[in-house]
Amino acid sequence: MSNTKKVKKGFDIKLVGQADKQISSFAESNVFALKPSDFIGIQRPKLMVKVGDTVKAGSPMLFDKMTPDVLYTSPVSGEVVEIVRGAKRRLLEIRVLADKELEFESFTQYSSADLQKVSREEAVAQMCKAGVWPHIIQRPYGVVANPQDAPKAIFISAFDSHPLAPDYEFAFQGEEAYLQAGIDVLAKFTDRVHLGLNGAVSNSIFAGLQNCEQTAFTGKHPVGNVGVQIHEISPINKGDLYWTVSATGLAAIGKLFLTGKYDASRVIAITGSEVKKPAYAKVLAGTCIKPLVEGNVNEGHLRYISGNVLTGEKIAQDGFLGFYHNQFTVIPEGDGEQEFLGWITPQSNRVSFHKAFGLLSFLNPNKEFRLDTNTRGEKRRFVVSGAFEEVMPMNILPTHLMKAIIAEDFDNMEALGIYELVEEDVALCEFIDVSKNDIQAILRKGLDLLQYS
Repeated sequence: MSNTKKVKKGFDIKLVGQADKQISSFAESNVFALKPSDFIGIQRPKLMVKVGDTVKAGSPMLFDKMTPDVLYTSPVSGEVVEIVRGAKRRLLEIRVLADKELEFESFTQYSSADLQKVSREEAVAQMCKAGVWPHIIQRPYGVVANPQDAPKAIFISAFDSHPLAPDYEFAFQGEEAYLQAGIDVLAKFTDRVHLGLNGAVSNSIFAGLQNCEQTAFTGKHPVGNVGVQIHEISPINKGDLYWTVSATGLAAIGKLFLTGKYDASRVIAITGSEVKKPAYAKVLAGTCIKPLVEGNVNEGHLRYISGNVLTGEKIAQDGFLGFYHNQFTVIPEGDGEQEFLGWITPQSNRVSFHKAFGLLSFLNPNKEFRLDTNTRGEKRRFVVSGAFEEVMPMNILPTHLMKAIIAEDFDNMEALGIYELVEEDVALCEFIDVSKNDIQAILRKGLDLLQYS
């Protein structure tokens, strides 16, 4: 480990429902879905299958006409049973009824020693064909990377600091060989592969990985965000191009090259206050969550979230896990409940960054809260309070940036650091915003304006 960096700003949201460190057995889903909406940047999706077709794990089902070499593949073998479309025939899901015994498309298998001889072109071809390339995300813009580009560096965060996030030390135990193979493959695209370690963990399973530059980070959320780690090591300027890969993506790349198969398996955390027994489970990407929640959640009106409470996607009780998610969360719906003088009455059971709204909760900093979806207020104009800057570790003024995006002021957007951000980097700002603005959606609007205008 070369050095340690302390992130001084941020805010930890401590919630009820952390997963116990044990892998529980659940009934297996028999339906899986590939969701094009998971992949930001797809402009012109083109289907490659139709209802009734049979596929294998790793068979192509979709591509973007703008980058036709990058294929989006099935996580399982079976029969395509439904293609779900939304308004204006927007493609939402490709559902596959899985075989009891999975069959895999065959790709080139390498030993650890052989990986050193693989060329960049061979690595690109295999990753694009097998469906693991979408794990590589470009900064700026936060879109699936273009294989023709050459990144200045690649960044990987080896921990997650979001509320109730899975413990990577537990979730990836035994995967060290795959993680190392993933790094060896990524090193073919740049001579700067950065790995961000959790400085609060000693003897991390990630610390032994070679062929990368390691930096430990300590602090409050969003310390685990790869964007924060990039900012601390090498801030993004206009014209810079970086790639990022999650730990899940890193393992998937390694599995592809060491086994010759597209293995979409992962260990996920089942979390949230409404889960009776929060735990870990080994599933495949795109799994239906219904078998995981049946009999395992409390009664009532609940919110099912693929991902975490800050950046995750609302899904149905029989919805599907997102491609990039290794966690799903169940919390109560707020249902618009009103509290008389709720904004001024001191609270001990409400998590809040603002002491005026949750004064008593600050007296017990280790308390875990039961959070619902009630925003306790309506949208209004931005209040310039300086609170955003207290939870934003980057040298960025979020309020001014959001106003520049709304005004479509391109020069100020660039000057205020928009190229360094994606949605997860401003999620805390949205959480603490007393004006109840959709900060993440505003940021995405600004990124799309710059990328496509």
